[in-house]
Amino acid sequence: MRLKLGTRGSDLARTQSGWVAERLEAAGHDVELVVIRTAGDRSQAPSFGSIGAQGVFVREIEQALLGGEIDLAVHSFKDLPTASPTGLAIAAVPPREDPADVLIVSANAYDAAGAEGLPVAPEARIGTSSMRRSVWLEQLRPDLAVRPLRGNVPTRIDKLRSGEYDAIVLAAAGLARLSGPGGVLADALADLHVARLDPRRFVSAPAQGALAVQCRADDADIVAALSALDDRPTRSAVAIEREALRRAEGGCNTAFGAYCTANDDGFRVSAMLERAGRIIFAEASGETETDTVDRLWQVIDEAAQ
Repeated sequence: MRLKLGTRGSDLARTQSGWVAERLEAAGHDVELVVIRTAGDRSQAPSFGSIGAQGVFVREIEQALLGGEIDLAVHSFKDLPTASPTGLAIAAVPPREDPADVLIVSANAYDAAGAEGLPVAPEARIGTSSMRRSVWLEQLRPDLAVRPLRGNVPTRIDKLRSGEYDAIVLAAAGLARLSGPGGVLADALADLHVARLDPRRFVSAPAQGALAVQCRADDADIVAALSALDDRPTRSAVAIEREALRRAEGGCNTAFGAYCTANDDGFRVSAMLERAGRIIFAEASGETETDTVDRLWQVIDEAAQ
């Protein structure tokens, strides 16, 4: 089949979409990447929460799918609202990259003995555009100066190198995808310190590190072609995280994190959220997706009382 694949234009988005395209081409399909600029890409707002409602990085791409301009789209799953528009389906969730956040620290601000497992000097300037990351940092290290940071991944690292920030927080998955052979970050991290933050302590955004491959629900041939890319354990773990987000009524303006893993006995999920200025941490295990989320929410409700 000839397939038009819609993607945002950032280095990371095109790398992710290229990974999917390569696998579809290996299966005998002819894939053309179609770059679509979204409202989130056009916005100059200082933080994600101030751009607008959740979905600002995907809405135009979904409209192109519904309008038949493209045949499939690759999204960072965490950018998607918790429900797809009528007529669209997530046909594949490939194996997930590391869902953790990473702290990238300049040489002069690095402190291996930094408090709360954050290897950065006291009163350092930390850049992030995520409300979740800002709240977690302020909770763990009130001494830090958390400042807004926008731009694609290479731009953010350039701002760190220029001295605008002492450290920045990024997703480990994006860093890994752009740091491979030939990647735009292959040499960009020299002289910087990269510390992985435990996703069960510095809890990740729901679906962080996962990709969502979306198409029209009634395109049976495309749904079948994409099904070969689907990884069931990743899909289930992400479904639990996103259902927890839905129950939290969360979006860019909500400090909420969820991290789930699948094993032979079922699932284990950790969550953090802010309620009335208070951080709540909860963990639960379950045998099914629904059971796991129900148990998690029971723990959260009990902790909130």
